[in-house]
Amino acid sequence: MNIILITACPSGMATTFLAARRLEQAAQRLGWKVHVEMHGELAPVEAANAEQIAHADLIVVAAEHVPASERFEGKRLYQAPIAQALPDPDAFLTTAKREAPLYSAPAATSQTKAPAAAGGQTIVAVTACPTGVAHTFMAAEALAEAGNAMGHSIRVETQGSVGAQDKLTEDEIAAADVVILACDIEVDPTRFSGKRVYRTSTGTALKKSQATIENALAQASVESAGTANTASNESKSLKEKGVYKHLLTGVSFMLPMVVAGGLLIALSFMFGIEAFEQKGTLAAALMQIGGGTAFALMIPVLAGYIAYSIADRPGIAPGMIGGMLAADIGSGFIGGILAGFLAGYVALAVTRHVKLPSSIESLKPILIIPLIASLVTGLVMIYIVGEPVAALLNALTNFLASMDSTNAVLLGILLGTMMCFDLGGPVNKAAYTFGVGLLASGTYGPMAAIMAAGMVPAIGMGIASFVARNKFSEPEREAGKASFVLGLCFISEGAIPFAAKDPLRVIPACIAGGAVTGALSMLVGAQLMAPHGGIFVLLIPNAITPPLLYLGAIVAGSLITGLSYAFIKRGAAQVAVAS
Repeated sequence: MNIILITACPSGMATTFLAARRLEQAAQRLGWKVHVEMHGELAPVEAANAEQIAHADLIVVAAEHVPASERFEGKRLYQAPIAQALPDPDAFLTTAKREAPLYSAPAATSQTKAPAAAGGQTIVAVTACPTGVAHTFMAAEALAEAGNAMGHSIRVETQGSVGAQDKLTEDEIAAADVVILACDIEVDPTRFSGKRVYRTSTGTALKKSQATIENALAQASVESAGTANTASNESKSLKEKGVYKHLLTGVSFMLPMVVAGGLLIALSFMFGIEAFEQKGTLAAALMQIGGGTAFALMIPVLAGYIAYSIADRPGIAPGMIGGMLAADIGSGFIGGILAGFLAGYVALAVTRHVKLPSSIESLKPILIIPLIASLVTGLVMIYIVGEPVAALLNALTNFLASMDSTNAVLLGILLGTMMCFDLGGPVNKAAYTFGVGLLASGTYGPMAAIMAAGMVPAIGMGIASFVARNKFSEPEREAGKASFVLGLCFISEGAIPFAAKDPLRVIPACIAGGAVTGALSMLVGAQLMAPHGGIFVLLIPNAITPPLLYLGAIVAGSLITGLSYAFIKRGAAQVAVAS
């Protein structure tokens, strides 16, 4: 029996490959002759030619739609979602042979031979997550795959930690029917003025890429230059359009400052913990650059870009002024967050509600808004907010410094659980922001527990795919290797493809390992100077102390996660891996 097998997945490119290989193996066991046509990024599409189609007894399509459907007019064709093919490919093929009807191509697609042919739309998109690493690129891949599978022409720009990549040109934007901004942080929307724009989060674009495109085509609204930064879709959640997004924007811009400052401080410790006290030495210079300058700018940058996310450029000056006041008063990152929101909303209120004669309206963004917003923010920080928040932060710092081992372990368990609960989601980001904020006050223990626990899920999935090889297919084992490397780099999103398919087993296993790692890190008194870099920060002397015990905490938690998932995983429950 000759069959043509077609696979395409809108939410995970390697799933296309995985389904194709499992179905091909099942067909060969049945003695069928197979031609495989995979529509994904892992390999070029080897489309069936006219002779192969003519001799085919059955067409099996594991996808949401039939690519170039007019080719199969009059052939027996069975179509079902790719998710139905993965658990039991033998049963899937048996059903296809039994139930496949003669196919009649829909009239609307009978002339579709190119992705952007009749009925297809031209889409451009931008993805950006707070740290600009995993979610940014995974969401971009998912949108690109979904758009191509749905017959649309789509181009995606990523705004990651290294800046914009695959940047959209003015011509591409002008030709687009709709713009998708899948961003957890604020990005410059002015170049999309006059276009239909749809806003969502990277997480939604990654997990529900096809639905995101469908919603964008149906719900996108036209933005003008004056309202682009504040326009919002009423159907969005608070996380996507409110305080969460503003906070993550500030954290995103602050992170490079903190990472650079922390590593420079760590480099100064290479010459001895107290070597920087000797004026004129290299250690003193490194400490001045890292601790005296980079860390001093941390809170103003946080506050300034929170305000920027709320009020666009007019919010930056009052936000940074409020953040600097928060640092001077001693209210730390909590005060900086409050200053950023206060400055942003005051600047936004002045923008919207202060009406001036047209002759002096041009002075508003450079004079009126910065003056009023800075004055209000500064006075509130000095006379109302600053001192109480400083007392609160001081009490928190003293509590963390004086914790006994029991309280330290409990805090480590809490932070470790939060880091592994949603793998880069809002709970994970809340714990991470807490740890980063404490660095400015010289409290390094929680950050150590947070980074160690955040490494556990991805490393654990790599261990599981190695230990229980018989429960994982070859593509899954390759994905496990990639996950292991991502985990070493403190990119917990490497575990997302496993968690997406098998959350009831993966998430508890990750939480168990992360909680143990967090507890052990706090118990041994680990200190971390830089909030990123993963295991490679160990290469810098004194960046992590004590290094061996800290490494032991990571190994213990990773083994717990990996071995427990290897034990409880069902061999038939294949996970959808992402490239």
